[in-house]
Formats: sequence, C-alpha cells, structure tokens
Amino acid sequence: MSGVKEWYAVHTYSGYENKVKANLEARLESMNMQDLIFRVVVPEEEETTFKEGKKKTAVKKTFPGYVLVELVMTDESWYVVRNTPGVTGFVGSQGAGSKPNPLLPEEVKFILKSMGMQERTVDFEVDQGEVVSIIDGPFSGQSGEVKSIDVERFKLTVMVEMFGRETPVEVEFDQIEKI
Repeated sequence: MSGVKEWYAVHTYSGYENKVKANLEARLESMNMQDLIFRVVVPEEEETTFKEGKKKTAVKKTFPGYVLVELVMTDESWYVVRNTPGVTGFVGSQGAGSKPNPLLPEEVKFILKSMGMQERTVDFEVDQGEVVSIIDGPFSGQSGEVKSIDVERFKLTVMVEMFGRETPVEVEFDQIEKI
C-alpha cells in the first residue's frame, strides 16, 4: 500500500472528542485499517491553577471539537473516518464529495510539541536479529532480539523471555534502545 501518511483535522460534536478517538480506534481495528489509519490524537494540555492555596491540575482541550488523525488518504480511510459516530466532517473539505487538505507539517509539529509529543522520527537504525533493551511501557527493563520491524507503524516485535519461554511482544520505536 503506497501513499503519503499525513495529519488531518476532524471536526466532532463538542464534548465528544475522546469518544470519537475511542470509536475511531475501535473501527480501525475491526475494519483492518491499521495500514491506512495510524494515530488519533485529542489535542489537550495540562493547566495548573491555584485556588484557595491548593494546586489543581486539569487537562483541557486545546482545540475543543477537533481530533487529529494521521492517515493515508484513500476513499476507504476517508469513508471510515467520516462515518465514525460523533464525527461531523473533515476540516478543509471543499464540498460534499471532495477530499480534505492535510494539516501543514509545521502545524502538526506545533500541536504535538505543545502536548509533549513529537512527530515520530527514527534517529537510529536497528536490524532484525539485533538485541535491544526496552526502556518504556509494560515490558520496560527487559531486553530481547528484534524479530520484525514495521517501519510504517513505528513498531517492532521483540522476543523477550517470559515465564521461561521466548515470547513476541510489540513495542514502539521510541520504547527501545540499542544495547
């Protein structure tokens, strides 16, 4: 499947952002769209306030009514996102049947950075058969041999020892480091 992976802004009913994210993630699994739709992000940031001498931290939506979706734009992916419950449409669509314009890379970088996330870039090479250490996530502290690499999804399968046997676990590129 070739195509360019880009970010799009999706308009939702106000207050439904997290529900749309959950619905869309469930749909892309059930409809086998993982090779076309990659990440769904609700832009939000932590806001700390002091009220009556108490520190209070709340998460607030940066762009209420919007969800960001990283996908390869095809008729199929467009249809799946547009028809997700709670979605009212893509931002930047010209007409009823037209495909929307993607967000500019600098816009995405700014939004993800403000959330403490980065546009994913891989700054190291790892090869199948190499041993890596898992530094984040549920398998943190374990190491194992790289079994397979999925560059498109930024994931790899690492064989770790669990309960006395080699078990394949899926981790993201930013969850490992070379040994």
